[in-house]
Amino acid sequence: MTKLVIHKEDGTSYLADPVRARPWWRWLKRGLALLVLAPFALLLLYKLPFVHPVSTLMIKDLVTLKGYERQWVPLEDIAPVLVNSVMMSEDGQFCSHNGIDWNQLKLVLSSDGEPSRGASTIPMQTVKNLFLWNGRSYVRKALEFPLAQGASLILSKRRMMEIYLNIVEWGDGIYGVEAAAQHYFKRPASKLTARQAAYLAVTLPNPILRDASKPSRGMVRISRIVENRARQSGAYVGCVQ
Repeated sequence: MTKLVIHKEDGTSYLADPVRARPWWRWLKRGLALLVLAPFALLLLYKLPFVHPVSTLMIKDLVTLKGYERQWVPLEDIAPVLVNSVMMSEDGQFCSHNGIDWNQLKLVLSSDGEPSRGASTIPMQTVKNLFLWNGRSYVRKALEFPLAQGASLILSKRRMMEIYLNIVEWGDGIYGVEAAAQHYFKRPASKLTARQAAYLAVTLPNPILRDASKPSRGMVRISRIVENRARQSGAYVGCVQ
């Protein structure tokens, strides 16, 4: 190991600790590498069915002492019609893509030049909720892409959907489908009707402003489309059956 000699102003000198003399940027590089790898390590942990992940918004609510409502439920305790409705509303190609719906992304980019909610898949929304922040930006989207593809490699489609439905925000301080079903309809997620499932699904683009129990005229119109698509979803939802 090379010794670094430090000369003092009084003419004396000493051998510096090579670890302490290491440039600060090396530590910065190591820190950044850890930040990059940490989500993938957590995703490996999240494969385990008894692990119940929380979102960055849930952590923020805890840190700010606001608190939140969330009760984890396994996918088999969620009404299948809710799963189908969310998939048809949020990501109709969920079962066939690798985390990114490239065809939809190309359509969105060609229409307005910026990747928006219209190109956001369930894996992208899941990793955003788990590791990133809200708000539209190129930086966040750039981070979402590799994380969504990594999550799709690590997690099964069924586990991905289970995590998403248990961490997604459905209102101010309301996270996960069980808390949403109890809050809006006073019933468990396993007992949701097709219409209630559709109302919950169409609130997801803006859960703070949309109320599933008091749907606007526009929400009613869209929910009927989602309800019909969920009824006819068939093979599109086979990966979570």
